[in-house]
Amino acid sequence: MEETKLDNLSIPNMHQLGSDRGRGNLLGIEPYMIPQDYVSKESFFNKLKSYLLAAQLQKWLNEKTIVVFPEYVGSWLVLAGEGEKIFHVTTFNAAERTMVLGHPLRFVANWLASSEEGRAEAAFFRMKSNQMAEIYQEVFSQLAQEYAVTIVAGSIVLPALQISSGRLILTEGPLYNTSVVFQRDGKPYASPISKVFPTAEELPFIASAPVKDIPSFDTPAGRLGVLVCADSWFPQAYVPLKEQGIDLLAVPSFGAFSEHTWNQSWLGYDGWPAPIDVDLKDVQKLTEGQAWNKYALAGRIRSSGAKYGMNVFLRGKLWDQDSGGWPATLVKDGEVFVEEQTRKAAILSLWL
Repeated sequence: MEETKLDNLSIPNMHQLGSDRGRGNLLGIEPYMIPQDYVSKESFFNKLKSYLLAAQLQKWLNEKTIVVFPEYVGSWLVLAGEGEKIFHVTTFNAAERTMVLGHPLRFVANWLASSEEGRAEAAFFRMKSNQMAEIYQEVFSQLAQEYAVTIVAGSIVLPALQISSGRLILTEGPLYNTSVVFQRDGKPYASPISKVFPTAEELPFIASAPVKDIPSFDTPAGRLGVLVCADSWFPQAYVPLKEQGIDLLAVPSFGAFSEHTWNQSWLGYDGWPAPIDVDLKDVQKLTEGQAWNKYALAGRIRSSGAKYGMNVFLRGKLWDQDSGGWPATLVKDGEVFVEEQTRKAAILSLWL
């Protein structure tokens, strides 16, 4: 496979908190992704491998490392195998139209079979789901095996997912925003993690998973819990993790807005009523960043029982869609550290 050439925004800022004490680390990767990174399995693999290689050169990878990729990093594999034309349009909507026109019969068949309110979005992902799942598994499995690390593989939009005999198996069920954790030997743990509280933008085509089904994982660094983005804002999501005795908590997230949003007024809970412990006076009083600090991982991790936590965001530019500038949050023994704002890629090591 040929090496990926990184542009300036893809070259990561490197940060570490603490030092290697032989207990392992949570290693957050905030890659800067562009459409060309999703052209093929090879391009996706090469881009993500470049970040693991950078971490390896810093001696930040070991047998107890847990790598955390951001939410939706796998969802854009819907682009894989598309022709050159899709990369010459200027807007995401134009890219969607180009893709649909390239697969008219498959799109219509999936549109007719969809029961979701957002039938077009559901059909868009369903018609490519088998290829997406295959690339997602092969890439993250190979990375975990090649670097001998545990990987929280961000998330991907797929039909209801089962994992059997080390393989990702798609069912005929609804679409979920799902994460998979891969072991050091490349095999996925048997329990996928599906988002319980999809956002207002996701709800028309993404189903809500039962909160009781949130799993945890026995890793070389301790018992790990994973909450997909918005789930970290809801106290009920921490209950099963507390019951399972987690030590570490990873939150893969997607900042759907620009870096400026982080410092603008918080508009409240997105798609769901605020939990009863939320002070409604904080709406439009706090900034978005302050609200994340108070009501998401940093403010709630203690209720999970975990001592260490990390929340990372996807960065990049997909046509006219910018994802970037929302800083990672690291929590260590009750202390909270927030990354400096930047649109650039970043790699962050939280030593345990």
